[in-house]
Amino acid sequence: MKSTVFSKDHSLLLAWYRANRRDLPWRKNRDPYQIWVSEVMLQQTTVAAVIPYYEKFLTLFPRVQDLAQAPESAVLKAWAGLGYYSRARNLHKAAKALNENGFPKTAAELIEFPGFGPYTSAAVASIAFGDPVGVLDGNVIRVLCRRFGLDVDWWTTTAKKDLQARADIFAQLGHPDEINQALMELGATVCTPHSPACLLCPWSSRCEARKADRVLSLPRPKPRKKIELWTWSPVVIRKRNQVALLQRHDGPILRGQWLFPGNFEKVKQKPTSFHARHGITHHDLYVNVSLSSRPPKNPDLKWFDVEKIVEVNPSKLLQKILQAAEELKS
Repeated sequence: MKSTVFSKDHSLLLAWYRANRRDLPWRKNRDPYQIWVSEVMLQQTTVAAVIPYYEKFLTLFPRVQDLAQAPESAVLKAWAGLGYYSRARNLHKAAKALNENGFPKTAAELIEFPGFGPYTSAAVASIAFGDPVGVLDGNVIRVLCRRFGLDVDWWTTTAKKDLQARADIFAQLGHPDEINQALMELGATVCTPHSPACLLCPWSSRCEARKADRVLSLPRPKPRKKIELWTWSPVVIRKRNQVALLQRHDGPILRGQWLFPGNFEKVKQKPTSFHARHGITHHDLYVNVSLSSRPPKNPDLKWFDVEKIVEVNPSKLLQKILQAAEELKS
């Protein structure tokens, strides 16, 4: 990999970014806590959807100390609507550790904290502290594969190492905070998956995929993971305005969440009848609800006011079950 190629690319991309970057709330300063919250929220969620949640979250928890000292129920309530609640739980867990130990300034140190994977560690450390390490997310992978004409299985360990090495070179050439954001910005706004605006790209004359008329075929599509089918038979046990919930400690889905008691089963075919369907990453859950007025003898069951369920589990799944229960009663 020739350094002169990367150096010219670096200059062109940096100039483009400074002229075209979006005005986003987490770009107003280099506070590591605010950058971290934004990066976690932006995983699996669009920028437009994140902005109001981000602003609300920082109003409720303006500092890492505030987040660390808040009860988990308050954090989950603030997260309600964003989905993927393990992100909120890891954010809360890591805040407690960061509050005790302080915010490390390198990706190598940050990755030791809960929920800090390679991407989040690199993003926070480079943007907040100038750590010269490259970021590698979906946008950056697409940009690099197209720019260098990389027709590889980019999800494999070998290909990821090569892509990381290229991203690191860009970061090490200077301004790692800006160049990492520039790579992500280019992928999000210009070098998009299906409708790339190549004429607006600062690398349009240098792009190997464009030269070969392969922009839309790179990067290679990743083989889709097979969707697992599960059934759940929750029992809604009511006592006046309260319902009984049980915290789930095992299984591949919904682990750690407060749920209605009931059996989970992995199945091979979609059931012919069900009260609700709920999609979770790589899983389809089909729910058949039943009612009971007699709680089973289980010391782990806890009673919660119906209107406060969202504070312990903001998932829309429980609301679907409550709605099905009401329909069964009528």
